[in-house]
Order: sequence, then structure tokens, then C-alpha cells
Amino acid sequence: MEVLGNFLMISSWARGWLTVCAAVASAALLTSCTSTDSSGGDEPSPSKSSKQSKPSAAATPDGPSDDQLTEQAQAALAAVHSGTMVEAGAERVAEGVHAEPLLDADKAYRFRLVCVGSGSVQVVFRPASAGQKATVPCDGAVAQQRLTVSEPLRIDVDGGKGSTGMIAWQIDTV
Repeated sequence: MEVLGNFLMISSWARGWLTVCAAVASAALLTSCTSTDSSGGDEPSPSKSSKQSKPSAAATPDGPSDDQLTEQAQAALAAVHSGTMVEAGAERVAEGVHAEPLLDADKAYRFRLVCVGSGSVQVVFRPASAGQKATVPCDGAVAQQRLTVSEPLRIDVDGGKGSTGMIAWQIDTV
């Protein structure tokens, strides 16, 4: 009977110790999994990797974010859309557009481009007979021209010196 009594006494002590350890571990886990932002709110702070994966989503001190500029450029294209879309895209002015769309030979297409930001971009088609070289200001206005291709097409749009913003482009059937 004495052995059983000692076992129960040890078990009670061990149970108490395990309860305290479990409470401390739970508190530590909860603290490490969530944190508050610097304003004292209850929202979890984004991890370092999520901040790096989309640095342009927030507005910059100089103006709107890339996401906002992209939405504005795409809305301008949507306002003048006609025909069936063949290919489209959106890129930062600093990266430019470098596309080789697969278009049917001897068919007519409409190429539309809008740049939103500052400065201008230069549009070049290869072969040159497919479309005219042009300089497009980054003022949000849609530039367009007719394309005809008889061989593989390459479209290059590069920003001028100091130009910033977003480019949205689209090719539609005529």
C-alpha cells in the first residue's frame, strides 16, 4: 500500500509539472506564431519573404503602386477593346515588353499599348514591315496601330531614359 501511495504522490507532482510545462510551451508557441504590427493592431505582421515577393504593391512616396498603375492601364485598354483578344500583357517600364506572339500570316491585327507613369516608351516591330516604330508617352492614353505579319513577329517596347510606370498591351483580331 505504501508503494501505491508514493506512486500517486509522484504522479500528482509529475502531472502538476507537465501542466506548467504545457502552459509555458503553449504561450511560447502562440507568441511566436502571431505578432502585432507597429501601430499596435492585432493583425499578424507579414513575414520577411512576403514583403520581398511583392515590393511594388504598396504606394511609393513618389506616387501610386505598380498594381494601381497596372489597373489603370488595363482599364484604358478595356475601354477601347474590340475584336477577339489574341495576346496581352503588362510589364514595368523598366523591364519593357519583349514578346514574340504567334500570329497567323496574312491576317490583320490591332496592337494597342498604354503606358501609365512618367516619360515615354519606344515601340519597335521586327520585321519592320509588320508595324511602325513609335514613341508613346506614359500619359495613360492608348496608342494603337494595325499589324500585318507574313513571318514571325517580335515586339520590343523599351522605356526612355528616366521613364517609370507600367505598360499594358494587347493584340486583337480585326
